Amino acid sequence: MTTFVDRVELHVAAGNGGHGCASVHREKFKPLGGPDGGNGGRGGDVILVVDQDVTTLLEYHHSPHRKATNGKPGEGGNRSGKDGTDLVLPVPDGTVVLDRHGNVLADLVGQGTRYVAGQGGRGGLGNAALASARRKAPGFALLGEPGQARDVVLELKTVADVALVGYPSAGKSSLISVLSAAKPKIADYPFTTLVPNLGVVTAGSTVYTIADVPGLIPGASEGRGLGLEFLRHVERCSVLVHVLDTATLESDRDPVTDLGVIEAELRAYGGGLENRPRLVVLNKIDVPDGRDLAEMIRPDLEARGYPVFEVSAVSHEGLKDLSYALAKIVADTRAAQPAQESTRIVIRPQAVDDAGFTVTHEGDQFFRVRGEKPERWVRQTDFANDEAVGYLADRLNRLGVEDELLKAGAQAGDGVAIGSDDDAVVFDWEPSLAAGAEMLGRRGEDHRFDAPRAAVTRRRERQAERDEAEEEYRGFDPFA
Repeated sequence: MTTFVDRVELHVAAGNGGHGCASVHREKFKPLGGPDGGNGGRGGDVILVVDQDVTTLLEYHHSPHRKATNGKPGEGGNRSGKDGTDLVLPVPDGTVVLDRHGNVLADLVGQGTRYVAGQGGRGGLGNAALASARRKAPGFALLGEPGQARDVVLELKTVADVALVGYPSAGKSSLISVLSAAKPKIADYPFTTLVPNLGVVTAGSTVYTIADVPGLIPGASEGRGLGLEFLRHVERCSVLVHVLDTATLESDRDPVTDLGVIEAELRAYGGGLENRPRLVVLNKIDVPDGRDLAEMIRPDLEARGYPVFEVSAVSHEGLKDLSYALAKIVADTRAAQPAQESTRIVIRPQAVDDAGFTVTHEGDQFFRVRGEKPERWVRQTDFANDEAVGYLADRLNRLGVEDELLKAGAQAGDGVAIGSDDDAVVFDWEPSLAAGAEMLGRRGEDHRFDAPRAAVTRRRERQAERDEAEEEYRGFDPFA
């Protein structure tokens, strides 16, 4: 059964915004008290948050589809709909968020670091918010925007100070088990370790983390063995420790050759691993042949510039010196790093000469309008309501879409699409852009409220009949 997952594809969907409400206030002796439709609530966001208690992406491997709640629609009486609840997804420290093309969207390091993977849709405005001096009684409301839906890839890169690298069965798991409280699986066959193990080591006043990376073999940087899956866990480490087996039973292997092979794989993988400080641990010196081999090759390794430590995970020989040497390198690396600053909020104001949309000529008699505002306005329009369509026409006209279409050579009857290929709204363009509003008279007015209601008309007719009967009664002469 899988207990550790370090790469998943997550399908997130933010909540949709609630629709605005079209309502008219009514009370006794005040049948048309004005619009009082409330706004729709905002849809919930999908947020990734670093949680130190989470160490794997296993939960999202089993449940890759996540959706936030929708905003509630507005109601009459100027009551706005409730906002949708944000969906907070805890992820391990060191999680990298990528799109499906491999582009990095966020690098989540540090407790509480957040990234909005899916933006909730805006709620639609009610007719109370749409009322103005020219449009006193709007008979429509705006629809809520759909929430952002996207597919992201989560990759976990272990955040550790020290990484133990080496061939399978070199003794890395045994070493981390005696240096820290980690309890990895230990056995005498290759690829015993299938997942990275993380331990905490205390050496004097320095506390650092150490990671046991699964065994590497020639071709690991190209996908052989387990190397390609777990080399990324080494990227964040401050120091690399080559664990060399001095008591190997394989006749075609020796520690110096093993070191050369692993170094070649680290260089081939890249990611700056070739520039990390490293030291060499000659393990298993509790075996007589292993101690002899370690003493034989140590001068050669030191001549290459490697600090060398002879240790035994079984007898604990040399472990104290190794632990303090690693603590010094980690402390020096931390001291050399610049002070961590709080996250800055970057504000990118829109250019004053930016129209906010583009008009492109695509083929014969067909034009496409792209821009944040026009596309959002189209999504919020109820095309079953003529007044809402007229309101959209007014907004597009004020934004300058009609002028740009004329400049691009558009003529009456040409096809115009607003939006991308997937969700575009296509219509035959008329230069006036007032078709929806013309049937309502002057823009901003709703003449449906100008004509008296049927009940008022009947009451007036009954009153006229009574007045006429009274006049006839007053003019009646019984003696004539």
